[in-house]
Amino acid sequence: MTVFLRERALGLTERMDSPDCDPALLQRTYAQFSTVNAVLSGWGQLYQRYLQPWLRTQARTTRVLDIGCGGGDLLRRLGGWAAQEGLSATFVGIDPDPRAIAFARQAPHHSSTTFRQADSRTLVAAGERFDIVLSNHVLHHLSAPELTALCQDCEQLALGRVIHNDIRRDDLAYVLFPLAGLVCQRSFIVEDGLRSIRRSFTPAELEQAAPPGWTVATTAPFRLQLLWSAP
Repeated sequence: MTVFLRERALGLTERMDSPDCDPALLQRTYAQFSTVNAVLSGWGQLYQRYLQPWLRTQARTTRVLDIGCGGGDLLRRLGGWAAQEGLSATFVGIDPDPRAIAFARQAPHHSSTTFRQADSRTLVAAGERFDIVLSNHVLHHLSAPELTALCQDCEQLALGRVIHNDIRRDDLAYVLFPLAGLVCQRSFIVEDGLRSIRRSFTPAELEQAAPPGWTVATTAPFRLQLLWSAP
């Protein structure tokens, strides 16, 4: 419900995105993303619904791309789940921020996972293709034209499915999120998280902004997905 947060607050920026933000707070933010995403992002459900069935039915190694991977915690988790099941997959995380890639590379991760400083347009220009393309907490950073451009890139990159997972703007989510400060201290998590909620889409807004052929889904708690499947 959005009684108070009626419109996207596109003028807000997240402190961690500033090139001169406190490096110690930034490092703790990257480290704490693992906890926040494990509790709130719902990737366990999305893995079982979309990735696991694909991985189990492929005769060859599946390539998975994470756009805007940040500190890399999502791919570390997905790579671990696939490895536990003995499923053959490689995972590539890209992010234009060198600080994010430096953190992702130094954190322990499965040998099937690599990280690059790049954006989606760079990979399209290089002619790269992936079976599954995904992102986590990227959509709320984008204006409507930027969203269209990202979707166009993903249609060229993905051989199978695209899964963009993000926050759903909701008054209750905004009220409850400061509780994350009980476990995520001395970082940008709470302040930037609240800004992210205010910048994020409602399902109706995302449906209106999405290009033809894309669908919007919602999951608890306060999540939405923008989905596409190759013809």
